[in-house]
Amino acid sequence: MLLNQFLLLGALLFAVGVYGVLARRNGVMVLMSIELMLNAVNLNLVAFGLQHDVVSGQVFALFIIAVAAAEVGVGLAIVLLLYRNRKSIAVDEFDLMKG
Repeated sequence: MLLNQFLLLGALLFAVGVYGVLARRNGVMVLMSIELMLNAVNLNLVAFGLQHDVVSGQVFALFIIAVAAAEVGVGLAIVLLLYRNRKSIAVDEFDLMKG
């Protein structure tokens, strides 16, 4: 397959992720949209790595996967804390948790 096809797919996935972050109020959906954006970046890194016959794209993708796993852990902990305190996971209520 051509590099352009992978880049187009990555751009579409990234655009859907950005839309999800900006349009959704649900905290879990926002986290899933961020994961979709990170996976789009991974797809582009691997595609460029395969195009230029280097392994650095796959290495960077592994680092991004590790950071995404940590982000999900911290993000879900924050969403659970918000739900425990406010009985809602709406993102617009995060500013009410200032202490």
